[in-house]
Amino acid sequence: MYKMTSKERFQRAFEHKEPDRVVMWDFPWASALNRWRTEGMPEGVSYEEYFDVDTVGRVVPDSSPRYPVSVVAEDDTFITVKNEWGTTVRNFKHEVTTPDFMDFTIVDWDSWRAAKERITSDRDRIQWDYLQKNYKNWVKEGRWLLGDVYCTFNNLSSEVMGLETFLLNMYDEPELVKDMMLHTLDVCLKQLDMAWDAGYTFDMLNLRDDLGYKGTAFFSVDMYREFIKPVHQRAVDWARRKGIFVRLHSCGNINSLLPEIMTVGFDALHPMEVKAGMNPEEVKAKYGDKLVLHGGFNAMLWSDKETILAEIRRLLPILMKDGAYIFASDHSIPKHVSFDTMKAVIELVKDIGRF
Repeated sequence: MYKMTSKERFQRAFEHKEPDRVVMWDFPWASALNRWRTEGMPEGVSYEEYFDVDTVGRVVPDSSPRYPVSVVAEDDTFITVKNEWGTTVRNFKHEVTTPDFMDFTIVDWDSWRAAKERITSDRDRIQWDYLQKNYKNWVKEGRWLLGDVYCTFNNLSSEVMGLETFLLNMYDEPELVKDMMLHTLDVCLKQLDMAWDAGYTFDMLNLRDDLGYKGTAFFSVDMYREFIKPVHQRAVDWARRKGIFVRLHSCGNINSLLPEIMTVGFDALHPMEVKAGMNPEEVKAKYGDKLVLHGGFNAMLWSDKETILAEIRRLLPILMKDGAYIFASDHSIPKHVSFDTMKAVIELVKDIGRF
């Protein structure tokens, strides 16, 4: 039986047709990979190669103001860094967790204007050496290639200005918020244009933009329509001119926003976060004829092998109907997932996920 490449599988899924097996594209945390290596996964072998799951290649633009990066504090447990956005971020040194964003440089019009002058579409923002080294191999291996944009609401709120300040500015300084989102997106798209024109084309625009948290979205449908939708629409329209697909990544519960999001024209949705209140079966029933669905398997269940295997047996046949599905957790794969459980999950998905 012919074995498809990752590119062929993704292409079939995005055409709402059946590939040879369900696409498998997930995101293990570094701490999970470290654990698996202590439990038997060989050193020097990637997660994708070892488990024979699907692979991607990324063209990643840089929309930061490129402020000087410096270490603010460091001890045996934490390292605190002031990053290229001027944001002070604390991380564990020996664990991978959600960063602690402690202090922000960009908080108002004056600080944004100063940063904006530094955020330009210079060619040296593109990782030319990295692309020259890897792109030909990506194509040869049959990877699914994507332009990876992370510069919209989620990044600018949680990591650049602080979520509370950003949300308040949506009311108090709406033009500031709009200018930040549109400018950073335009800088990203111009860089992707440069890469594209140099021959580094790709199959999909990946727009990462968390819009919700546990139970609900960060804002109303009206606020989405006024602030976020024009940014999303500009990205989707850009991708359409390129003739490529667009995936929206949004963690959290975005049920209230989905009808409006659907009018933008996205081709795929990730990750359908169950623990935040999303129901993958309902999303499939309502939008499965229009959207490729990606994810939807509650990461909280993966610590118990039999529980997650039972959930895969129940839910995967529903989600993979007509082929327009990409298997993954509903966020990413955390450290509490053992190597033995991961092997069992991959084996079961490949068995049930055959067409």
